[in-house]
This record gives sequence, C-alpha cells and structure tokens, in this order.
Amino acid sequence: MHSADWKAALDYEELSNCMRCGFCQPACPTFRQTGYEAASPRGRIALMKAVADGILEPDQDVVDQMSLCLGCRACEPVCPAGVKYGRLIEQAREAIERKRVHPWPVRLLRWLAFRQLLPRQERLYLAGRLLRFYQRSGLQRLARRLGLLRLLPEQMRTMEAVLPKAAGKGLTEAVGTVVPARGEKKLRVGMFRGCIMDVLFHETNVNTVALLADAGCEVVIPPGQACCGALHAHSGEREQARQLARQNIAAFKQADVELIVSNAGGCGAMLQEYHHLLQDDPHWQADAEWFVRRVRDISEVLAGLSETLPLQPLPKRITYQSSCHLRNGMKVTEEPVKLLQSIPEATFVPLFEADRCCGSAGIYNLVQPDMAGRILEEKMGHVAETRADILVTSNPGCLLQMKAGIKQAGLEDRMEAVHLVDLLSRVRRDAETEG
Repeated sequence: MHSADWKAALDYEELSNCMRCGFCQPACPTFRQTGYEAASPRGRIALMKAVADGILEPDQDVVDQMSLCLGCRACEPVCPAGVKYGRLIEQAREAIERKRVHPWPVRLLRWLAFRQLLPRQERLYLAGRLLRFYQRSGLQRLARRLGLLRLLPEQMRTMEAVLPKAAGKGLTEAVGTVVPARGEKKLRVGMFRGCIMDVLFHETNVNTVALLADAGCEVVIPPGQACCGALHAHSGEREQARQLARQNIAAFKQADVELIVSNAGGCGAMLQEYHHLLQDDPHWQADAEWFVRRVRDISEVLAGLSETLPLQPLPKRITYQSSCHLRNGMKVTEEPVKLLQSIPEATFVPLFEADRCCGSAGIYNLVQPDMAGRILEEKMGHVAETRADILVTSNPGCLLQMKAGIKQAGLEDRMEAVHLVDLLSRVRRDAETEG
C-alpha cells in the first residue's frame, strides 16, 4: 500500500471537512470501549489524512483501526460539519484491499462469499436448501449431541444456535412477481428482497409483501434484482458493489415503480448510496438518482398508510433496538416506534441508548468477536432493564445479534427478539382470523 493509492481512493475534500471538534467520540462504540483516540471517527480520519498526505505509512496499525470500526455511522448525526464518515471508511477499506494479500483461506472465503455466493441468488437458494436439510433432517441435532460444533469459534456456535429456519425457495416462487393491492390501490411499489434476507428471513419477506398489499400497495418483485452490495462495500469490494448497484437499478427501473421498499436497514442505507457509489459513472448517474429518490424503509410506507392496517390488541411490553443504518443512514427514527405504539394494549418501553450499535454490523460480530461481544454485553444490560416481553428491531443482522444476546444473558424464558414486520404481521394475521 502507498500513500498515492489512498489519496486516489479517498474523497480528500470530505477528509478536510473534519474540524477535529470531538463531538463524534461519545457517539462512537469503539472509542467508548477503548478510550483510544485512534479508535474514534476523528482519530481514523486523522489517520486517513496522514496516509493520504504521505506523513504516515499505511502499516498494520492503520489497517487494524480501519477494521475495528463498526461502520455504524453514529458519528454522522452528531457531526456539526456533516462529514460523511461512512463513505470515507468504505473508501479507506477499498484502498487497503487493493494492495492487501490475505492468507489463502481468507482469500478463498472472500472469493466464495463476494464473487460466487452473494451476487448469485440461485446459489444462495441452493445454500438455503442445504441449510434447511441440515436443520430439519436431524443432522443439526446429531451435530449438537456429538459436540461437533465445539470445533467452531464461539461466536459462530452462538450464531448457529439462533439461526432461523432456512427457506428452500425464494420470494417470487412463494408469491409471484406481482401481488395486487387488497382494496383500493394507492401505490405501486417495488419490493427489494435482499440476498441472505430471502434465504434466512424468507417469512419476513413474505410478511412484508402481505402487509404492503393490505395497506393498499401493488407490490412488484423484480426477478432481475440482486444483492444490495452492502457487505461488499463495507469489506473494500466496492467495484463488485458497483456492478450489483447497476443490476438493481436496471431491474427496478424496468419495473416502473413509484417507491422501492426495503425491510432491512443495512440494505436500505446501501440502496440510498447508489448515486454516490456510481458518481464517477456518467452513464448511470441519472438512473442512480431516480433509484435513490424512491428508496423507503417498510416502516415509512406502513406508517404513512397506517389507517388501512387495523391491528388487534397485544397486551405485552415491547421495546425497540434501532438499526444503525436505518437510523444513521436512512434517517428513519420515528416511524418504527409509531407503528409499535399503534398496537392496542401494548406497552412501549423505551430502551436506554437504543441508538447505540448492538455489535452486529454486517459480519463484524464474526470478524471482530471480542469488540462485538463487549458492545453486546453492554447493550443487553440495558435490554434487561426494560423487562420487555418482546424486543423489536428492523434489520436481520441486528435481529440475530439480539437473539444471541438474549440467549447469552439467560433471558430466553421471558423475552423474544422479533423483526418489526413479523410482529405487525402476527397481530395483523389475528385480525384476519377473527374477521
């Protein structure tokens, strides 16, 4: 790695916008855990600029600090200069990956995940069918009984224990490519199904389509869509993310929809960055702007049409853990809470520091398990204080992390973690049954 590579990759004007005021530090999970200047957004920006200016070599210590960042973007809302830190950390990681030589097992895993699996939906469905067979054939019980899972790292064992039942088919196989509105048609929306979302959270996708249709939306699921590219961009594979962005833009442009709906905060935030991701591609700029203007989180759409979604009573205590990318990326804060508070007889209990990252951050909990574990432990202390029956979140990674936290904290007998869509659908299905 050389300084010239960093200077070419980084938005130098954005780097220079940092005033070094330090407002970002209290918002940063890794700074709060370590107290190290270099582990704060201000510190990382200073490192980036020093490397770009040729003052500092991009050695392993610099790489480690870029890797330690969760990418939660909690620093952005509190920054008085409006520094787009999320873009800078992705650019820095891209510069690192251009020259980095990983050990061959890591290279193989990255090639399989980023090139062969995530961009290819049919291969993901195949992986889902294999996982489904493992879960339902008795192999999972046998592996646990024989202690074979002890061969895996602790964090992977925890994730295996809380994985939902994998799907053997995709969303379009379950509901088709167009689902008509129930009653008066108010909107024609495109549903972004995601990649892993459609395999591990297939039921959530199905419930999303049903809720949208109930609310008066004609729902189109373009079959040509692909992975959003978030995991690629966060891991320095931005060129692959650009290819996926072009594919998604083309698919939804052809579908001619009024809105593009996501039910995963991480995916939605990435979709809203396509115009920036493709800023150097003049052939795609106009279409990227068209796309970004239409991206909405499911909670925004449902909250705007909530009068068409009568909900049955649910006499439970409910709390909400905000998805970082939904809050800090998409700027969606009030709508999920509004929907939860609209459930009759439910008691909404605010979660202290609900806007703090849970430690999931894509695959951060797998590649940085120690820091992710420290952040989760602090989070679960606040969760336990709510004495909630249901912990709701709006992102699949957060949901798995919350499930793991509940298990580790010994709260399984009195609390469950649920995606916002699934909770609303649970109450809505009751309404349909009684009607």
